[in-house]
Amino acid sequence: MEKQHTVKVLDKGYVRLVDHMGSDLSVVNAARVSFAKESKEFSVQDARLLEFLARENHMSPFRHAFATFEFNAPIMVARQHWKYVVGSDHTMDSWNESSRRYISLEPEFYIPKNDEWRQAPESRKQGSGGPIGPWIGAVLSSKLIQHLEDAEALYKWAMEEGVAPEQARLFLPAYAMYQPYLWSCSLQSVAHFLNQRLAEDSQYEIRQYAEAVYDLIQPLFPVSIKALTGR
Repeated sequence: MEKQHTVKVLDKGYVRLVDHMGSDLSVVNAARVSFAKESKEFSVQDARLLEFLARENHMSPFRHAFATFEFNAPIMVARQHWKYVVGSDHTMDSWNESSRRYISLEPEFYIPKNDEWRQAPESRKQGSGGPIGPWIGAVLSSKLIQHLEDAEALYKWAMEEGVAPEQARLFLPAYAMYQPYLWSCSLQSVAHFLNQRLAEDSQYEIRQYAEAVYDLIQPLFPVSIKALTGR
């Protein structure tokens, strides 16, 4: 894992920039091709064009730039991310993840710290409220750790008894378990993800992954990202 292209997230997670294609200049030139024109160097005029494209919701030029990220995220985050991808109105995304049907990765689980547990919200059916008391938080962390240890022991016992990995994984608690996956996407898709998941009412855990994506993509497309997200 290349440390300079990796951002740690939560207790055991990360986002890594695997690859990218294009630049702010390539987005500009995708727009200028309509007039059979091309910019050789990025200029102030080009920056204004990018701002215009974003403001007027002309998104096709932003689909000519791409990035691939490797995520290691709890399944509760990965599934929320996946629902965003399949529910978006663009098709410039690709998704692949490791499968316990074929391999037996050492399970890793997300365990909130004692002071990271949150209350249920008072006025909404989803999301969370303020922090829960430190005493109950310590109890919750302790019980979660014990629950995960028991489940992992059952999983390993089933594997030792020759049970197929695709069935042995039934013993593993899903939502807390880390899942590695690759997400390849257009710059438009990245901005759509950031605009939704950097919002204050987004779930805390996926918001941390959005912050990591922003930190990795912003230096590559600084003008486009600012135009598309306002950051």
